[in-house]
Amino acid sequence: MNPTRRTQSLVMSALIGTLLAPALAEDKPKVEASTPIASGTRFVEKLAKEDFAGAVAQFDATMKGALPEQKLRETWQTLKKQVGPFQRQLGAKVTHQDKYNVVLVTCQFEQMKLDAKVVFDSQGQIAGLFFSPSQAEAEASGPPPYARTNTFRETAITVGRGEWRLPGTLTLPTTVAGPWPAVVLVQGSGPNDRDETVGANKPFRDLAWGLATKGIAVLRYEKRTKEHAMKFVSVGLGKLTVQEETIDDALSAAAQLRQTDGIDSKRIFVLGHSLGGSVAPRIGQVAPRIGQADPKLAGLVILAGSTRPLEDSIVEQTRYLLTLKGPLSAEGEAKLAEIKASDDKVKKLTTADASSSEVILGAPATYWLDLRSYDPLATARKLKQPLLILQGGRDYQVTRTDFDGWKAGLEGHTNVSFKLYPDLNHLFIAGTGQSTPEEYEQAGHVAGSVVTDIALWMRK
Repeated sequence: MNPTRRTQSLVMSALIGTLLAPALAEDKPKVEASTPIASGTRFVEKLAKEDFAGAVAQFDATMKGALPEQKLRETWQTLKKQVGPFQRQLGAKVTHQDKYNVVLVTCQFEQMKLDAKVVFDSQGQIAGLFFSPSQAEAEASGPPPYARTNTFRETAITVGRGEWRLPGTLTLPTTVAGPWPAVVLVQGSGPNDRDETVGANKPFRDLAWGLATKGIAVLRYEKRTKEHAMKFVSVGLGKLTVQEETIDDALSAAAQLRQTDGIDSKRIFVLGHSLGGSVAPRIGQVAPRIGQADPKLAGLVILAGSTRPLEDSIVEQTRYLLTLKGPLSAEGEAKLAEIKASDDKVKKLTTADASSSEVILGAPATYWLDLRSYDPLATARKLKQPLLILQGGRDYQVTRTDFDGWKAGLEGHTNVSFKLYPDLNHLFIAGTGQSTPEEYEQAGHVAGSVVTDIALWMRK
């Protein structure tokens, strides 16, 4: 689960319904009144003043149905508790996507910087609203010390076909003769970009550049829920499952690598992080899962993959965050009780709820029912491909309990390797003491030892 999505680290956590805390008018960027930027910053100001009726009045019909005033209010208040009070707006910019003006307002909150993405249609109405960790610091960060940028080249690639095509990047070695082994990188939950950018960090870019330096080709791509976010806004979450969110695109990427010049078609791996790691065994047998669905894969790498139900991990994560600064307060008890109630609701779902439009913990009933039918350990035990399972000792998103679960569940399987890195967090970046959400705002890089271990394992 992606750290900056904290207690709601789920598939659609930055789509409609995931809003964050208020803005101060006196710190807003100075812009002309008629620009899309002005409209975007004024909208954030309305949220800041808790003028939810005024905010909803700017929505188009779809958004009004998906995020009515009371739901906007509830979501706003919940997420204020997660990220702390708003401090100021830091700036804004506008881009154009098809018929939409997309305004990105960077906001400073007590615990982190966030980008508010306000999408305006041709009529000036708000057709989409998203929040995600600010990428400004991550964009400015340089390569990790183990990556030699003169040893590889990158080329644009499109993953998949039809309406769900995804832009990606293929990183190819230039100083090692091919054909090269190759790996597909599969992100954690939430609408991630191809670098899996989190705060000031880009762990998938680190992995791509580090592995390519060591002679391994890497394919990474925008996640479907990020690239096609507007489509999900217009049609809703519907019957979304992890199959559509993650697995189908990973399979397409692996299939494309087999047809790519210079790639060793018999040595194609999948590396999944967080949710991507949890469902990786679904990408290798003969059922609709990654390891299951593509038995031709040479192996699977699982980074911080959970073995427990996702809803239970959310409760544990919430408790951890609420007690970081001391004993649980009365307010914290109430928040935890709210999350536990949602957890219970997930567990009570039946197949009769599959058609429900209700969103629980950021995902529809179909998503939870699909995950319930999947046992990562049972699936992994049936795989013929080798597995490499890695875990950070300071990770509070996916913990040592999950790592021990993999070890116990796969005991005696000689094709499985494990390694625990005591000083690494959920992003496999080194640190000390308790890991906190604020840690992800500090620029760092995936540890070189992780890159080396993955490269050596793939070249066995």
